[in-house]
Parts: sequence; structure tokens; C-alpha cells
Amino acid sequence: MSTYAFPAPRVTDPGAFGRVAVLLGGTSSEREVSLDSGRNVLEALQSRGVDATAVDGVAALTGALAQKKFDRVFNILHGGEGENGVLQGLLEALGVPYTGSGVLGSALALDKIRSKQVWMALDLPTPGYRRLAKGDDVHAAAKAIGLPVIVKPSCEGSSVGVSRVFDDAGLQAAVDLAVRYPGELLMEQMIVGDELTVAILGDVALPSIRIVPKGEWYDYHAKYKAEDTQYLCPGLEGADEIEIGRIALAAFQAAGCNGWGRVDVMRDRSSGNFYLLEVNTAPGMTSHSLVPKSAKQAGIGFGELCWRILEQTLPEVAGR
Repeated sequence: MSTYAFPAPRVTDPGAFGRVAVLLGGTSSEREVSLDSGRNVLEALQSRGVDATAVDGVAALTGALAQKKFDRVFNILHGGEGENGVLQGLLEALGVPYTGSGVLGSALALDKIRSKQVWMALDLPTPGYRRLAKGDDVHAAAKAIGLPVIVKPSCEGSSVGVSRVFDDAGLQAAVDLAVRYPGELLMEQMIVGDELTVAILGDVALPSIRIVPKGEWYDYHAKYKAEDTQYLCPGLEGADEIEIGRIALAAFQAAGCNGWGRVDVMRDRSSGNFYLLEVNTAPGMTSHSLVPKSAKQAGIGFGELCWRILEQTLPEVAGR
């Protein structure tokens, strides 16, 4: 039985939401995942009587809003323009309520370098790193951090463009892969241990999930394709579970995020210490996704989760 006590939903009439655009798809590297997430959210909302319609991408949404076709937006557009603050700024300017974090939280969380800078300023634990500008000596950076390292684009999600590098010989190939994507590059200390994630709903950290992939690490295939990845929820027990929830919520709020999201964390196998990796402000809602798994452990089914997220767009609930 769940020990998480959530108040009953504030709204019971689906008509209170008006016409809802479920924003999905788009043009980022995470398009296919977003389409999958969006279909699930759309079906869940419609099954509860919400007047919801799928809209593919920001350009289509802009046209629809100009014609006053929608009253609010459920944003499930992963990566890129869905999470970098541009969409949020547009909707703020138009006065259209939307799910998830605002302009600042979205932009800051998508940029892994700058979110790490905020956490470090607040003494929140995160792996050591180097920003890689064009022409930088990647071998010197790796030596300064200490191999093994992770090389990745600073503004992508879903493990897109990410490489684990164990020796100097693998550095250039990792950089060549990461530079295919927009934004700066990030070289990060590799934490060897358990990969965990904590979903955030409102101001509550939901049960953690410990991820156990069949292969060596939790890559794109393990996230979205494999059927043999194990998800242990809660991922920890006792004081450790309380601590990871505290750190995750602190990181989420420090980045200016609100509404809902997910915080990814590593736990060092030798020391037991937690290290913050990133915040996702429009997390996946697929059959393999982690926020629905965590919410279920807390006693919230998928349909209710979508309802509670959408409910946050109402001023009497969100206060925004």
C-alpha cells in the first residue's frame, strides 16, 4: 500500500479544462519518443472526458492558437523547442496555460552545463565536468577529470549522442558523435554505480527507481526498445530513499522548475554518494517511461497522473 498521501484532485469536471492541445512530435532528435508519449497522454485524457487533440510541433500549435482553437496545452514535446524555454515564452506571451516548467526552468534544465553550475553553487552534488568548445584539447580535459568519462551534447536527452570513454583512444570518436547535435559539448566524470531517477509531481518527490539494464549501461535501446531492463521501485530504502528524494527535489527547484519532471541521479558504488546528472522537464510517458512507474508505486495510475499534471494549469490549483 502506498505511503504517499495526495489530496484528491481539485477538479472533477473535464469541461473545466476547455479545449486541450496535446503537443507532441516536433523536429528534435526525440521526435519518435514524443509521438509515443503524446499518443498515450491523449488517450488517457480523452478516456476521462477531456476535449483533447494532438498537435504535431510548435509551428502547427502556433497556427491553431492564432485561430483560438485551444484553451491550454499539455506539453509532451521532448527536447529541443519543447523544453528549451522557447515554447514556454510563446505561450506566456499569448496567455495560454501549459503544463510543466516555465521559461527559466525549461531553458536551464535542458542545458546540462548551466544546470550543473547552479547546483555546484548551491553545494548540490554533481559529477565534475569540463565544457568542450570547438578546438579544445579533449585529451587534456579527460586527464584533468580523470578517465573514465562521459562525453555528450549539453542540450540533448534520451541518451542521444552520449558515449562512455575508458581510454584516450576512444575520445575522438565520442566527440565526433556528440558534435552532430546542436549546442555545446560536455565531458563529465563517469560515476560507476547504480543509476536512479526520481519523479517530481508538484512539490513531492515520488518513489525512486533503480534502473538495471541487461547490457553495460542504460542507453537509448535499453530505455525505449529493450524488454529486459529492470526497474526497481522504490529503488532504495529507509534513510537512503529519503535522502535521494530530498536531493532530487532540491535540484529540481534550484533549476527553477515546477509542475512535474524527473531528476536523474547516479549513486557511486564505492562511496554510496549521490550525484545529480540532469532534470527532465517533459519526461517520457511511454510504456517504458519512468514517471508513470513511480507514480503507480505512489498509488497514482496513468490516467490520474495525466489529469493531475493538466490540473496544474488551472490558476486555482497552480497559482501561476
